[in-house]
Amino acid sequence: MKITRTLIAAITYSIITLLSCDNKVNEGLNSADVVIYGGTSAGVSAAIQTARLGKSVILIEPTNRLGGLTTGGLGQTDIGNKQVIGGIAREFYQNIKRYYEDSANWVWQKQSEYKDGGQTRTDINEDAMWTFEPSAALKVYHDMIRDLDIQIIYNQRLDRTMGVSKTDNNIKSITMETGATYSGKMFIDATYEGDLLAAAGITYTVGREANAQYGESLNGVQANDTSRTLSGTLSANGRHHNFVEGVDPYIIPGDSSSGLIPGMNPGVEEDGTGDKNIQAYCFRMCLTDHPENRIPFEKPKDYDELSYELLLRNYESGYNRIPWINSKMPNRKTDSNNRDGFSTDFIGQNYDYPEADYEERARITQKHRAYQQGLMWTLANHPRIPKEIREEVSRWGTCKDEFERADGWQQQLYIREARRMVSDLVMTQKHCESIEIVPDAVGMGAYGMDSHHTQRYINSKGNVSNEGNVEAPVKAPYPISYRSIVPKKGDCSNLLVPVCLSATHIAFGSIRMEPVFMVLGQSSAVIAHLSIEEELAVQDIEYNKIRKMLIELAQILE
Repeated sequence: MKITRTLIAAITYSIITLLSCDNKVNEGLNSADVVIYGGTSAGVSAAIQTARLGKSVILIEPTNRLGGLTTGGLGQTDIGNKQVIGGIAREFYQNIKRYYEDSANWVWQKQSEYKDGGQTRTDINEDAMWTFEPSAALKVYHDMIRDLDIQIIYNQRLDRTMGVSKTDNNIKSITMETGATYSGKMFIDATYEGDLLAAAGITYTVGREANAQYGESLNGVQANDTSRTLSGTLSANGRHHNFVEGVDPYIIPGDSSSGLIPGMNPGVEEDGTGDKNIQAYCFRMCLTDHPENRIPFEKPKDYDELSYELLLRNYESGYNRIPWINSKMPNRKTDSNNRDGFSTDFIGQNYDYPEADYEERARITQKHRAYQQGLMWTLANHPRIPKEIREEVSRWGTCKDEFERADGWQQQLYIREARRMVSDLVMTQKHCESIEIVPDAVGMGAYGMDSHHTQRYINSKGNVSNEGNVEAPVKAPYPISYRSIVPKKGDCSNLLVPVCLSATHIAFGSIRMEPVFMVLGQSSAVIAHLSIEEELAVQDIEYNKIRKMLIELAQILE
């Protein structure tokens, strides 16, 4: 019955997808009040709010699956402070709780057996649930949009060269690679990459700003090397997710003439220096240890042991634990994330992704998947990995019942950061630390300023180190500015950007959480609605009107 139910669900979803991606839509259906490009959590939230306000909406998703990372493996919700998650975002997590209150949705374990790491059970009267399977998130999203008048277009990618038509600084329509064109009064770029904003000529940046640019201390290079500290010890940032002492960087240990192991840099710039590096990507694996639902880790066809030599040397130098965070999800599944010096993050291999064309992005994504598949196989099978590590990793595998791929891997890569808009207000470290407070909140951030590593290099002792990690707390939730999700007026007057918003690298590291994207997606829909009603540019709405409406819709702004 378990396999039968899964097959029926997959067939039903495939039929819906095929019907939705028919490109021969008549011209009348190709126009809406609001056109949203990107079916991420922000895009779905924006579409729901737009429809509830009575405006017509088209939601275009370049793949065949809604929800982005929320339905793509990131089930361990990173929040910081749940009390600042309101509106449609909180409604989603409340619906997750209702989903798991149904005993029929507990297939691989009893509900009473599930114990998470504290995300859900932080309050005895918790009205929401914050850990979930990808399939559960997808089901909840589909339930939330089922009775709403939302036209969803799957498998359509923006023509990023000639696909945006603008007149008098207004986007009039966007055209897909298929030639299908969608016109609207308002547009929302809800992609992780910022493809629509870039194609529309909006000012943006990629990479890390120098600390000096905005008066920050946590941006730019963050090596914190021993040669740069008076005490001779690594700072807190430098210790996180790094190698143990003594890992040699050369192909032949001790022989610099043999060349560096792939993925290494000979050195780094001074701390605080800006560059084009972006924090590492990975797949947030949904794993299981249930024998009936587990797909064992397989060795990739193009496996190259040299790609994992630093992992093996790390163990041989004294490292002694499994390099992942296996957060427990319902039904004996996980959300597995990066941990320590050599893990699921494919460090330094994503620099080209934000600006790459679709074909190159597909190659980068596949390289990440192959790297991570090889990592899992190595941990489970390689004789240079300690036996106890191999035995534990071998208990796990991908899930038969989660994603459409036969190998159990998802299609959604964790795009932690790509393009970031530069508008009239740039969110910075000072806003996250409440040194500066914006007066026009459209949502709140609460997670710490978080960046994964961006590169590997030879440290001052001649050994391997990672660079780029920052884990700095914020003392309290802080407001995110209305001006940070709208472009400069001179760039465009009818576009909103709830994901690739205007923020520095390190501020984005705090804001870039899925619940916050949902919040900002809903707020973007409200701004779009008011812009249409008042026939004003998105930058010109009286903020008090936005605030009043958001509060009425249960958004939390302070």
